[in-house]
Amino acid sequence: MDYQVVVLAAGQGKRMGADTNKVLLDLAGAPVIVRTLRVFETDPMCSGIVIVTRADEADQFRALVQHYHLEKVRAFAEGGKERQESVCSGLERLPQDPEMIVLIHDGARPFITHACIAKAVESAQEYGAALLAVPVKDTIKQAAHLEVEKTLERKSLWAAQTPQAFRLSVIREAHQQSAAAHFMGTDDASLVERLGMPVAVVEGSYRNIKLTTPEDLLIAQLFMEREEE
Repeated sequence: MDYQVVVLAAGQGKRMGADTNKVLLDLAGAPVIVRTLRVFETDPMCSGIVIVTRADEADQFRALVQHYHLEKVRAFAEGGKERQESVCSGLERLPQDPEMIVLIHDGARPFITHACIAKAVESAQEYGAALLAVPVKDTIKQAAHLEVEKTLERKSLWAAQTPQAFRLSVIREAHQQSAAAHFMGTDDASLVERLGMPVAVVEGSYRNIKLTTPEDLLIAQLFMEREEE
């Protein structure tokens, strides 16, 4: 089944410690965002890409799309102050087909694979909403004021990733209801959960890291070197 994807690239990436948007940083000869977009560009199931950017960087992203011949990019959207606002802006640029499957993906996750995408799309088609996640490896402590309150049961914990996949009618309703209630979720799936709708968990990959800190960029460079061997 075909899908379209909203790729979020409007963040500032302060934790990366760079003087530019982290998705514009070089990763083995190409910007991070280009490596992310290429995954969808080369996926036969992907029928369109919407990129959400900051207004002052839109021309820079347009130039990258043209330079790297990313032909599936159908539209650009202006990001908001919060991630949730940026997603809404991207959703507005999609075709008005309520049954269409839409993916929402972080531009700073360049190691997503076609296989993981296909699993998320299939689950969203069945359940209406799905997210990629991996089992938590570490012991997780719940704490307050630097004191442990309890140890959480690790076998029931999953670390959420993107893309998160939805039937367009489901994610639009979730965003509309959240906006009306002034509710800010930690991710798009949490907005669907708030409505009592099911969200399927699809096991992803530990390689599907989000580049957030300088250490993440070092790991990403190692991944690229291994792929080139």
